[in-house]
Amino acid sequence: MADDFSDLNQFDIPDDLMDEIQKNIEDIITGFPIPEDNKLDVIKKINFMYSRSRYLSLTDALTGLYNRRHFDNSVEREFLRSKRYGGDLAIAIIDIDFFKKINDTYGHLCGDFVLKEVGYLILDNFRKTDLVFRYGGEEFVVLLTETPIEGAKIPLERLRKSIENYDFNYQGTRINVTISIGAAPNATDNVNDFLNNADKALYQAKNSGRNKLALYLE
Repeated sequence: MADDFSDLNQFDIPDDLMDEIQKNIEDIITGFPIPEDNKLDVIKKINFMYSRSRYLSLTDALTGLYNRRHFDNSVEREFLRSKRYGGDLAIAIIDIDFFKKINDTYGHLCGDFVLKEVGYLILDNFRKTDLVFRYGGEEFVVLLTETPIEGAKIPLERLRKSIENYDFNYQGTRINVTISIGAAPNATDNVNDFLNNADKALYQAKNSGRNKLALYLE
């Protein structure tokens, strides 16, 4: 019977605690009165299962991007780090325009196809040091590390254009897909305001006609 990790996201166990649990299991096995080769085999299997389960607990199953749980763990850490060391940090919320219409017109399998392709394009347009998440539904979030808000305009506008011009071809049907983006700098003392400011910018982009990038500038 295959290992089932489908319910992992129900458990909010801090990553450092998970690491400690895994290390304790290794120590326990090391003390078992069994041949050393057997111990190594068991430890290797546990390490593999642990690595796989941890990967799945942080990853969105459909797109392969980081999931909402990992975003919640990452955004405060990156925000506080930028404040402590005086670095720039920008956040962008990306929303697929009229995604419900895509689902209603072409079906949910097509919707899944669009989500996966958009996720790939987002990942492809940013640096490895930036963090890309599927936030939920048709929304994605990018944390652009060491990036001022004006500097974030270049990759975000490039992403918007690349999705607008991308050939979303689903079973021979060309799907027109665009995105709206709201972005904000870390010019606040509160991580919730940091996220809310990007959300306000997203509403501005959508209310001004969609397929737009809007920046939150106080």
